[in-house]
Amino acid sequence: MTDHVLVVGTGLLGTSVGIALSRKGFRVSLEDVSPTAVALARDLGAGTIGTDDSPDLVIVAAPPDVAGQVVADQLAAYPRAHVTDVASVKVAVADAVRRSAPDHLDRYVGSHPMAGRERSGAVAAQADLFEGRTWVICPHAATAPEATELVRRVAEAVGAVPVTMDAAEHDAAVATVSHLPQVAASLVAARLREVSEDAVALAGQGVRDVTRIAASDPMLWTQILAGNASALLPVVERLAGDVAAVRDALRRVTDDPDSEGARGVLATAIADGQLGRARIPGKHGAPPTTYATVLVVVPDRPGSLAHLFHDVGAASVSIEDIRIEHARGGPVGLVELSVLPAVLDRLRSALTAAGWSVHE
Repeated sequence: MTDHVLVVGTGLLGTSVGIALSRKGFRVSLEDVSPTAVALARDLGAGTIGTDDSPDLVIVAAPPDVAGQVVADQLAAYPRAHVTDVASVKVAVADAVRRSAPDHLDRYVGSHPMAGRERSGAVAAQADLFEGRTWVICPHAATAPEATELVRRVAEAVGAVPVTMDAAEHDAAVATVSHLPQVAASLVAARLREVSEDAVALAGQGVRDVTRIAASDPMLWTQILAGNASALLPVVERLAGDVAAVRDALRRVTDDPDSEGARGVLATAIADGQLGRARIPGKHGAPPTTYATVLVVVPDRPGSLAHLFHDVGAASVSIEDIRIEHARGGPVGLVELSVLPAVLDRLRSALTAAGWSVHE
């Protein structure tokens, strides 16, 4: 086991990994350019401030635009330690390390835990942030096997599922599954600035789902998008082409309601989205699963959700997913429970018998 881990950078990821490793019995040291940030991480149980000896592994949790140089500095500072970074772009960081520390490349391996929140900073840290999440490890040609193995052990210790991937392959993948969604969410959310308060008040679950990550940190995401620009650009260009096709179809329908082919473009856009969404892995990385849903009207008062969950459990049903939508101006909420289709009838009958207002 790796006994001593130094975490450099005590934001969301650094503090979360520090808390998780500390609870698993690792000795964790903390460093950050901000005395306040590192003190807060310490107080949250992420580790102790500073170190007097060489760590076995250094985890650099610095922003993407400086991560490469910080990695190089740590390689120089601790000649016996292996070093990884957890930045969300890998090619740019690896290139920076090659330029700044060409003689220490065997001790460096890039990695990226596919976990995060729309909130940032140590105060948003969670010990279970990595549970069940993929942790991508990107060894390069010169990486020593023991460096990769150390990162794998740490990933498994915090509950993540380690996978190995080429850095360029990683960057191309996250451009589509992570970075493009952030751009799309932010652009959609920005449109809300242009409508009236009455219009925004009509917002339902759809706009909440699409825009949830739009609350992300602009500075951090500017660094991420710029750092992965070469991989993200072609994905954005394809999306822009699809949006342009929808725009043109809407224009044709507006000018001529009987315009031939325009509705086909709109239908194809929605259908292609269905096909793409169907490829998203299910729970715990399992193959995609189609769930049945039940809508339950829940009074907006303390304890209501607890009572609902108790009744679901009493029916021996496992909830696969849940969403809550509050009715405007009403003291109730709509709770959408996703369950396996085989238990749908049993759940519906049990909840109805328990007095809940249930809808399909």
